[in-house]
Amino acid sequence: MNQDTIKEILTKYRTVAVVGLSSDPSKPSYGVAEYLKNHGYRIVPINPFTDEILGEKSYKTLLEVPDEIQQTIEIVDIFRRPEDVPPIVEQVVQMRRFYGVPYAVWMQLGIVNGEAAETARRAELSVVMNMCIRQEHIRLFGG
Repeated sequence: MNQDTIKEILTKYRTVAVVGLSSDPSKPSYGVAEYLKNHGYRIVPINPFTDEILGEKSYKTLLEVPDEIQQTIEIVDIFRRPEDVPPIVEQVVQMRRFYGVPYAVWMQLGIVNGEAAETARRAELSVVMNMCIRQEHIRLFGG
């Protein structure tokens, strides 16, 4: 992924749906989402097993997020196993078709799915794979 594109994503877009966001503070997804929230990003938790994370209402899937919130999601940050990514990206593509957003799919460190990435790119989404959004933010902006 081009470093200028990563910088543009992290600078331009401020609302992040975090798919697989855990309510457990010891989990990486929680730490990343907390960091983003503390640095001015709006977080939309996606977790079917809890109602609220980091003081934000949690939704079971991206498509269960109310329309008025779906229309604001710019980045979808994915904390799920690689084999679970394609149906998530399909939801992202569906949202993009309806609302023109999101703009980027971000697969966290250790998550690579070429098929899902290609699906996202065909829908004109930026794709980041196998990178931590928090680490990239710290690297680019000093945390």
